[in-house]
Amino acid sequence: MAVDLSPWPWWGVVVVVLLRTLLQTGLFIVGHDAMHGVLLPHHPRTNHGLGLAALGLYAGLAYGSCRRKHQRHHRHTATSADPDFHPNPAAGAGRWYLRFMAGYLNPGQMARLLTAWSLLVLLALPSNPSAWLNLLLFCSAPLLLSSLQLFVFGTYLPHRSQRAPGAAAATPISLDWPAWLSLLACYHFGYHREHHDRPDLAWFALPALRHQRRALARTEQRE
Repeated sequence: MAVDLSPWPWWGVVVVVLLRTLLQTGLFIVGHDAMHGVLLPHHPRTNHGLGLAALGLYAGLAYGSCRRKHQRHHRHTATSADPDFHPNPAAGAGRWYLRFMAGYLNPGQMARLLTAWSLLVLLALPSNPSAWLNLLLFCSAPLLLSSLQLFVFGTYLPHRSQRAPGAAAATPISLDWPAWLSLLACYHFGYHREHHDRPDLAWFALPALRHQRRALARTEQRE
């Protein structure tokens, strides 16, 4: 917040914003794994405490509420009871994203987020009169981009085929991407069928499960 950006090249700012976005998304992934109890499975109180801290740092989100909604997403995938799913096939990605965000934004969360951001700016203003610009670039923009990243690669692309007529009971798909691209896209959230089948696995264990399943499928095809 206190850094003067005037000597920075534009591409340097872009690189830092993208890096901040990746790290911001990583905070949510930590919170997500805590919701499934896989951070510290033998120490549930510490596990959920870490999840609470991660989601609080991510965007002032209430861990308990997010956990209940995510459990509903897994129990009622691609139904009207799924808070992350837009059942109307006519609704485009934009309307789905707005519905997705509305499920997590509430007055309490917004108040926590705006209070934290205001304090950051106030602390940085004495050394940098343009601290508000740093806030927009390194806090607001990464959070917005992170929400889009989680929505597109962790919700929209894996679940959109389930909006077809008669497809509500079908499983989500996994994005057919190499592991390195899957990692950069959204910490392997794109391997979504594997996650729904094995929610007890941490995010970094999903590529191995996908590789194992694909190898088994190729073996069965040859036979």
